[in-house]
Amino acid sequence: MSEQEGKIEKIVTEAQWTTGLYDCFSEDISTCCFTWFCPCVAFGRIAEILDKGETSQGLAGLMVVAMSHIGCGWYYASLYRAKLRHQYSLPEEPCADGPIHFFCCACALSQEHREIKHRGLDPSLGWQGNINKGLSTPPFVASGMDR
Repeated sequence: MSEQEGKIEKIVTEAQWTTGLYDCFSEDISTCCFTWFCPCVAFGRIAEILDKGETSQGLAGLMVVAMSHIGCGWYYASLYRAKLRHQYSLPEEPCADGPIHFFCCACALSQEHREIKHRGLDPSLGWQGNINKGLSTPPFVASGMDR
């Protein structure tokens, strides 16, 4: 059996999340653990992809740490959730982005990380790494959903 045959293919539908907010343990346990134990790194990867390389993983991670020290890390992270939703025309559910990140930041980061992966990008490679692996134009740019 090939590697592709062993994987469950996720159907990506425009204007719909590919996984639920609380699908951490049922979908991708490695992403769940990563976002719970290394949230700043996970956020940095998400931010670099969403900013199309304009913000590095390290800078974004440091920004969320700095903002967290003054009690606003959840707000900063929620701005990127909004950016992800706008790029893929995703609904604001189960509630607004701010409360999702305030009450369950790890679940939000895990869902966002999974969403990027299901949309064909590898957050661990960063923006340039995804370009170099053969995606001359990443999926959301090619579809015109980058605004």
